[in-house]
Amino acid sequence: MDSLTVQAEIAEIDKVNDFVLGKLANFDCDKNILYQIQLAVEEIFVNIASYAYAPQTGPAEVRCEVLADPMRVVLQFLDGGKPFDPLARADADISETGLMNREGGLGILLVKETMDNVAYSYENGKNILTILKKIRG
Repeated sequence: MDSLTVQAEIAEIDKVNDFVLGKLANFDCDKNILYQIQLAVEEIFVNIASYAYAPQTGPAEVRCEVLADPMRVVLQFLDGGKPFDPLARADADISETGLMNREGGLGILLVKETMDNVAYSYENGKNILTILKKIRG
């Protein structure tokens, strides 16, 4: 699995996107799938940059692997910040009332709705969020 480590800072999002999209460049991915992956990557990384080490910063690692049969991408996001399982929260209320009184959670709901699998673990002092998306077949 290839990896990129950057500081968990919003300014690093372009490097993260370039890394992920670069890994997918040779796999003839549907543009809509690439867009969903890019949105998920941005949502997850911005949350790490905003909350994992707040008010300081620290390293964030992004791992990427493309698997065959069926063709799919596995992305892992690792940080050594405060333990936090974004999947443990109830899904955001997307009713009109819920959206008016929103307290967050829409981003992770978007990730859960657009990816084929999302999992969280905390191992060896690290938050690990893993997403999987079929890209063909």
